[in-house]
Amino acid sequence: MNIQIQSVKFDADQKLLDFVQHKVGKLDRMIDNSTGAEVTLRLDKDDTAGNKVVMLKLSVPGNELVAERRSKTFEESVDLCVDAIKRQIERYKER
Repeated sequence: MNIQIQSVKFDADQKLLDFVQHKVGKLDRMIDNSTGAEVTLRLDKDDTAGNKVVMLKLSVPGNELVAERRSKTFEESVDLCVDAIKRQIERYKER
């Protein structure tokens, strides 16, 4: 699967990029015909709910599965997005 990672308003270090590649890459096992994934890492000004925002878009034939989560760390936000996409994949397969 082709995974594109974009960081907005900061430069992501290699450790974070590897973490995202690893977590999002696991989604490829759940769905065979995915064409790619886009991950956007963004810093937000609102610090009360967490200022690390991750948006994950997974392209599947005829549809696009999207999840956006915010938390105190990018790793937690990525985990939450991956969990949300897993649930969406299960619903997509039921159709």
